Amino acid sequence: MSEPTRTDASEQAEPVLRVRELTRVFGRGESAVRAVDNVTFDLVKGEIATVVGESGSGKSTLARLILRLLPSTSGRIELRGRDVTQLAGGDLREYWQDVQAVFQDPFSSFNQFFTVRRLLMRSRKLLGTVSDIEERMTWALEQVGMFGTEVLDKYPHQLSGGQRQRVMIARALMMRPVLLIADEATSMLDASLRANVLNVLTDLRKSADMTILFITHDIGQACYVSDRVLVMKNGELVEHGPVEKVIFQPSHEYTRRLLADVPRLHDIKL
Repeated sequence: MSEPTRTDASEQAEPVLRVRELTRVFGRGESAVRAVDNVTFDLVKGEIATVVGESGSGKSTLARLILRLLPSTSGRIELRGRDVTQLAGGDLREYWQDVQAVFQDPFSSFNQFFTVRRLLMRSRKLLGTVSDIEERMTWALEQVGMFGTEVLDKYPHQLSGGQRQRVMIARALMMRPVLLIADEATSMLDASLRANVLNVLTDLRKSADMTILFITHDIGQACYVSDRVLVMKNGELVEHGPVEKVIFQPSHEYTRRLLADVPRLHDIKL
């Protein structure tokens, strides 16, 4: 498994995703909470960027705003130059084909009575003929390291946690999205399975021409998987930049505190 190339991709290409002054406020008056507060950043094609922060930092709310699962209070989201902040109806459904998500709990994401084949065929009306769908399923499963057709007839309880999460990634890939958002996609897996899924994500940017926004509370994972790191605290983006700069030359005290909790950080090879 090859290591990702570490570059400041934001300086080399036009952004796939632009987020500008994005804000989400819950509540009103004195009880109002700014869950996401004036966040601005770009993602470029083929980049893996990690949003890291403790529970309550706003990182998952940010992911849901970009996915348009929550409306923003203010700000702007653009995908490939198109403002998607106020999309609705068919335009929003089209956007959801281009932006797919993988969430924290792979088991709860499944209908336990569906086989892998049925789960992957959820969007068959959008994917063409039966042969087109079969070809796409084979491709998607191969992208996540699951070879052979026998897995297609298995049920969720017959798969390991790591296999279930890889099937969920394959499910997202069925639409050939422009952007994949992985929100705490490894947090419920043990160390060996977590490494497997991280390797899948790092390979996807090349094999599937994928841009990935990875959300995690574990800055150690960001060290391994990212080109860039975005650090959130209390809804604000307090630091961001190439992984080497943020990890080895952090400018914010909160980032330094997160790094202090990572064992053997000096052994990480970027």
